[in-house]
Parts: sequence; C-alpha cells; structure tokens
Amino acid sequence: MAEHSVTVENTLSTLLSDKKYTTIRDILVTMNPADIAAVFSGVPTEKLPLLFRLLPKELAAESFVEMESDQQEALIRGISDSELRQVLDELYVDDAVDIVEEMPANVVQRILAQAAPEMRKEINEILQYPENSAGSVMTTEYVKLTPDMTVGDAILRIRRTGVDKETIYTCYVLNNRLLVGTVSVKSLLLAPSDLQTIDSIMESNLITVTTHTDQEEVAQMMSKYNLLAIPVVDGDNRMVGIVTFDDAMDVMEDEVTEDMEIMAGMTPSDKTYLRSSPIDLFKHRIPWLALLMVSATFTGLIITHFEDQLKAVVCLTAFIPMLMDTGGNSGSQSSVTVIRAISLNELDFGDLGRVLWKEIRTALICGAVLAVLCFGKVMLVDHLMLQTEGVTVTVAAVVAMTLSLTVLCAKIVGCTLPLLAKKLGFDPAVMASPFITTIVDALSLMVYFGIATAILHI
Repeated sequence: MAEHSVTVENTLSTLLSDKKYTTIRDILVTMNPADIAAVFSGVPTEKLPLLFRLLPKELAAESFVEMESDQQEALIRGISDSELRQVLDELYVDDAVDIVEEMPANVVQRILAQAAPEMRKEINEILQYPENSAGSVMTTEYVKLTPDMTVGDAILRIRRTGVDKETIYTCYVLNNRLLVGTVSVKSLLLAPSDLQTIDSIMESNLITVTTHTDQEEVAQMMSKYNLLAIPVVDGDNRMVGIVTFDDAMDVMEDEVTEDMEIMAGMTPSDKTYLRSSPIDLFKHRIPWLALLMVSATFTGLIITHFEDQLKAVVCLTAFIPMLMDTGGNSGSQSSVTVIRAISLNELDFGDLGRVLWKEIRTALICGAVLAVLCFGKVMLVDHLMLQTEGVTVTVAAVVAMTLSLTVLCAKIVGCTLPLLAKKLGFDPAVMASPFITTIVDALSLMVYFGIATAILHI
C-alpha cells in the first residue's frame, strides 16, 4: 500500500507540473477517501489546497476526515471561508468534534464561525462531556422513530432524513425523548405489512451506555454484543446520541496504543511516531527512564551488601545477568497476560486467588525445567568447556535452585501487581515490563545470595 501511495504521489506531482488538472481529478475520484488522505500526506503543503479543490464536495469532506490533524490545519489555512463552510456542511458532528479538538484556538474559532448554527450548538454540547467518555465520541445524528408510527411511515422517514445520518441500519424508537426500543432496517423491510406499528416489531431489551461511560468500556460492549452502534442516554434514559462502530474501532486502537506505550515505560502520546519530534519522544520517555535508573540503585545496594561473598566465590558474578534476565522475562510474561485479561474484563481483584494458584503451578513447572537446563549448561559449558575457575557441582546447584525460585517469585509478582493496581484505581499497564523487571531484579539477587550464603557457607 505504501508503494502504491508513492507511485500515485509521483504521478500527481508530474501531472501538477504539467497542469493536467482534469486528469488528476479523474484519478482522485476513483480512490477511497482514506487512500486520498494517504497520498495527500506526501504532497507539499502548498499544493494541498489545489488538489483538494479538484475533489467533488462529498469526496473532499470524506477525505478531509481521514487526514492527519496537521494536514487538516494546513488545509484550513489554505482554503477560503466558503470552501471551509462547504466541507463542514458535509461532515458528521462527531467528525467535526474530533477536528475541533485537534486544532489550535485560532483555527477552532474559524471553524465554529463557518459552521451552521445547529452544528455549532451540537459541537459545543459534545465538547462539554468529559474526555474519553461516551459523550465525547458520540454523534447526535441518528434516525428517530416513534412507537405509534407505521412501518410505511418509518421507511418514508428514513428515505427523507437518512442521507444526513451517520447510520440508518439501526433506528431508535423514542417516546418524548425517552428511548423505548430499537428497530433495524431489515425488520422494517421484512415486516408483514406496511401498516404494522413500530412498537409491535421493535426490540425493547436495550443495551445502552450513559454519557459518562468510559469510551473503552463502550467499545468493549459493542464488541461483546456485536453492535454496529450503541445508544447513549442521560441519567433519565433520554436519548442523546449514538457511538458507531468506526468510532469504537478508533477508540480501541488508541487504547491499545496507550497500553503498549505504558507497558514499554513511556508516557502516552497523542501524536503518531512520524509526527513526533525527537524532543516529543524525549519528553515521553525520559521520566520512566530516570525513574527506572534510580530504582536500579536497589540492585546496586544489594550487590554491594554481598560484596564479601562475591569476593569469596568470584564465579557467582558471571551468573547474575542470566538470573536477572530470566526473572524479568518470567515476570513480564505473567504481567502482560494478566493485564490483557484485565483489559478484556476477564479478571478483577476477586480472581487474585485463582490467578495466583494458576501462576504458582505454572512457575513450578517452568522453574523445574529451567533449573535442569541451567544445571546442565553450567556443568557442560562453564565447568567442562570453559573450565571457569570456581565452578563446581555445588555452585551449579546454587544457580539452578536460584533460577527456579526466581521464576516462582517473578510470576507471583507479575500476576499480583496489575490486579492490585486495578483495585487501587491505577492503570494496570503501569505494572508491566520495566516496573516488574526492576522489582524482580532485586528479588532474584536477594534469593541468589541467600541460597549461596546458606549452601556455600560464605
């Protein structure tokens, strides 16, 4: 796809140089809006308005929605007020809200000035809802029906008003703004008679969310119940909007990206990687790097404390990296598995006992296998092949025992901390690889030197 976009960009650049605008238009109208936005991302900013003006009005608006915010801002600054008004007239309210949230204040003022009064009112209403809530990602454009309406009247209303709605596949039955049911277009088309009333075919067992429901929970509900759209109601069950499937997919993508960044030890960013400057990346990475660097002081203190033991059996030092890495990897496996289960609502704090029992059994099996492999490796490689001074059967046993206990401790820590974080109201993703590794490193060293001191009498 990237190669295709580069080819189209080169073609458009050549045609622009030759001023063959009709040919450019003929190419663009055959493309999907998302592909047009991808091609426009590689076009010089000063040429964007010219290319944008070649698009038909509806296609221009759809392509505008798919563009990155910096492209949208450049385009808004490069087109006239009348052109901006035409674009806004073709946008759905939720798309307009997304654009407004990304723009600087002076651009927002211009957008609101050119928006129709009704759209401006709806934009301001949605912007008042908390960030990351259902209200902030919903659209107010949906098909409204009444219970006493006939099937024929409902189909006629869809034909008259559906063109301006985000979706028409599910219609919402309201009685004085109260949501009383839903009906699909399929049910309307397959109804035995056009005179049948809506209340006789509507679905009254409703799945709804409130305006303050977290957007991630909304997306999970839509996935669980296979919904194309989910109604959003206020505290009095009055219908205020819907969240559509495409918005839910965007939410899930953003949430997964945020979790991955947190689990990797970074502060979440709103910008894509290519749009982020080195300074942006620095700001998001340095807090965790500094914290983890300082926390590593504990492992240094532990090693310093057991300095005399290391002097007595110097070869013990060679196995420290292996033990710490294995412990960190074991803890990360458990934490990532548990964090993912928490994000899918499969686990909560009440499952801690079951999770611990499962991870302990897993750790015992993994630890036993790794201990055998470790003992064989130390004896074969370090003792026989490399003939490392001080490596004996007893030392190999110490390392193997430490490894098995480290795996056990790491998996207990890895599965417990995310559930504890969730219980305390923190993001479980915080308790991922970097944080778990730091804790497990300290534990593995304490276990290692404790066993070595007891068995080797040092």
